[in-house]
Amino acid sequence: MTSVIQYYGTGRRKSAAARVRLIPGTGQVSINDRTIDDYVGGRPGLAKEIFAPFHAADAMGRFDVIATVCGGGISGQVEAIRHGIARALSEAAPQNRPVLRTDGLLTRDPRVKERKKYGRKRARKRFQFSKR
Repeated sequence: MTSVIQYYGTGRRKSAAARVRLIPGTGQVSINDRTIDDYVGGRPGLAKEIFAPFHAADAMGRFDVIATVCGGGISGQVEAIRHGIARALSEAAPQNRPVLRTDGLLTRDPRVKERKKYGRKRARKRFQFSKR
């Protein structure tokens, strides 16, 4: 039995979490057992965002991506996948780490939705004020 070298990375964004596996291959992407075109549904900007770590590390077409992602919306999930790919690429080749770091691909985006406050309609929006 031959063992295939695999690289793992966990990416997070808002409430989305992605487990990403990179396997040396031809550049095929599978997200939740679906193709990338089927997953992003005709939004080429999101598909481009997934490949950003590969462009930065000059590793386009060298790895197959198998990603499992849950939580959040489509945009947050795509950014979580991007974060996971960047982490896995830095594990695959440590010389990629500075390049990915300067492009900001290894940093987890800390922005999350602000909680609703009492006495307010939403986090910051107040109820309508009537003077008279």
